[in-house]
Amino acid sequence: MLSRLSIRDIVLIDRLDIDFAEGLAVLTGETGAGKSILLDAFALALGARGDVTLVRQGIEQGQVIAAFELPRNHPARELLKANDIAADDELILRRAQFADGRTRAFINDQPVSVQVLRSLGAALVEIHGQHDDRALVDAAHHRRLLDAFAALEDEAAEVARLWEAKRTAQEAADAHRTEVERAKREGEYLRHSVDELDKLAPQAGEETALAERRAMMMQAEKVAEDLREAHEALGGVNSPVPALAASVRRLERRTTQAPQLVEPAVKALDAALSALDEARGHLEQALRTADYDPQELERIEERLFALRAAGRKYNAPVDELAALAKKYAADLGLIDAGEEQLKALLAAANAADANYRKAAAALSKARQSAAGALDKAVNAELKPLKLERAEFSTELVSDAAAAGPNGIDRVEFWVQTNPGTRPGPLMKVASGGELARFLLALKVVLADRGSAPTLIFDEIDTGVGGAVADAIGVRLARLAGRVQVVAVTHAPQVAARANRHYVISKDALDQGKRVATRVNEVAAERRREEIARMLAGAEITAEARAAAERLIKSAAG
Repeated sequence: MLSRLSIRDIVLIDRLDIDFAEGLAVLTGETGAGKSILLDAFALALGARGDVTLVRQGIEQGQVIAAFELPRNHPARELLKANDIAADDELILRRAQFADGRTRAFINDQPVSVQVLRSLGAALVEIHGQHDDRALVDAAHHRRLLDAFAALEDEAAEVARLWEAKRTAQEAADAHRTEVERAKREGEYLRHSVDELDKLAPQAGEETALAERRAMMMQAEKVAEDLREAHEALGGVNSPVPALAASVRRLERRTTQAPQLVEPAVKALDAALSALDEARGHLEQALRTADYDPQELERIEERLFALRAAGRKYNAPVDELAALAKKYAADLGLIDAGEEQLKALLAAANAADANYRKAAAALSKARQSAAGALDKAVNAELKPLKLERAEFSTELVSDAAAAGPNGIDRVEFWVQTNPGTRPGPLMKVASGGELARFLLALKVVLADRGSAPTLIFDEIDTGVGGAVADAIGVRLARLAGRVQVVAVTHAPQVAARANRHYVISKDALDQGKRVATRVNEVAAERRREEIARMLAGAEITAEARAAAERLIKSAAG
């Protein structure tokens, strides 16, 4: 519930702090005292559109703070959790309006977007008046109110869950059917491609290996003759190696005769012979490598050209042909195995659809029953509100073809304001005053179901008096037994039934140079005087004071 409202520098309000409590609170005061300003400021804290005209003249910014006591199980806590906002028992909404048009929003001193503030505000407070166009104009809200009246929220949530399950199952079946149909259309091409690629049997990295082998073999053909000539020079009939070896042996026999002369030459010749032998070995290895079968080169070229031709045909790199073959084989498998899987997915989708339709039908039946009970309860409230010739009805149309997450029903509140007239949607048929009283009757019947924990009623008693005003007061007091109610009123019959009474007035400041709106809680004599003023007008008479006393005692009794 709303526990405190603090306003700074908004229009005529320079500084205002109001404490609220449970039950029915009324705000009264003369016309022009600032009741509308107070509600505009409160709406700003709840996420209403900002307006530079709200900032008090000569001030850079105005600010509104609304503090709420929040039960542990309140739905608003889910919104707080979804936006990572910590909250204990008290929840503080703050909105700053700057003179340059900017606004800033805070929840528990954490900056938030206006959209988040507005969502949270809607979960905490409803503001209703003669021209209310939110709760009653939206048929989807009518459906939620009917579900709340009949305690069908869990059933409605289950229908929404089953709708999502049905939608997911159908999407899976549709997607798989599309794949199977595509595979069928491409069946002949796929079979030919799989057969061709299977015969080709491409391997990852094969193109690179073949290209390298081909390049090496083609280069070897060019250098092979030179390799053979070099090998002939070293190992052929004209090779210097035998002569050098013989010379080394002769010199070795002379080593003992002149070692200093012979040994260096022998050593150098041995090294030369070793180098020549190593060179001969390299030449022999090169000749063996260069010695290839021309048919092998032909086979390599045929394989390489076949792979590259397949790559061009299938518009894929050669190294990806093996993966492409697997994909085509899998697509072919869809044609056979996919049909069986499609049957299973369609069966699951049909089962999900059946579950949804069964739950939606049961919910629709429960709504039909609840609609009659709601109509009876609301119509019972209309006569005391001077709507005895009017009739309220819940127009419920069930259409399985229009199924959705909320079921198969379209719910809209209709009224017939006079016998013989055509009934129609509440927002189109009822006048401003009638609309406010229909709304009050609905709220009384619904009590704390389908409603925010704090309800603000803005002058819904305008244009009525006497017994009707008293009936409105009775119902506001009854409603305040279940939720917190704040009413801006001109009716003394309503004010007399309040648990707390606040008077809005204008005070002159700075020697009459400016005025400021003030709100004071009144009780006892001051409260009786205010109700007497509401009864008598400008001049409060003894009779008015006596009538005010009777109203207060009657309300208390």
